Amino acid sequence: MILYGLPTCSECKKAEKALTEGGHKVTFRDVRAEPMSEDEWAVLLAEFGDNLVDHKSQAYRNLNAWMRESEADAQLADTPALMARPVITDGTTYTLGWDDAARGAWL
Repeated sequence: MILYGLPTCSECKKAEKALTEGGHKVTFRDVRAEPMSEDEWAVLLAEFGDNLVDHKSQAYRNLNAWMRESEADAQLADTPALMARPVITDGTTYTLGWDDAARGAWL
């Protein structure tokens, strides 16, 4: 299982802890420290579309006007911290966030 996120993200930490305690082997992927390829972003964008970009984040508010108007793939390639977090996958199932639905899918 892969958990995509940032090490400073509190939701990512909660998810990783709960998944590990639930018996899952979790590989954490820091999307800033280990940049994702265009193909990797494409899979996540196909699954979540524009919801993959956290439009309420400080990182999004800090984008210049041109970048805010660009497509989600360009935004995420330029500023990976824009990704809504966490994204969790076992290679077949994908979830975004750590809400009741995500917990229900994994725990």
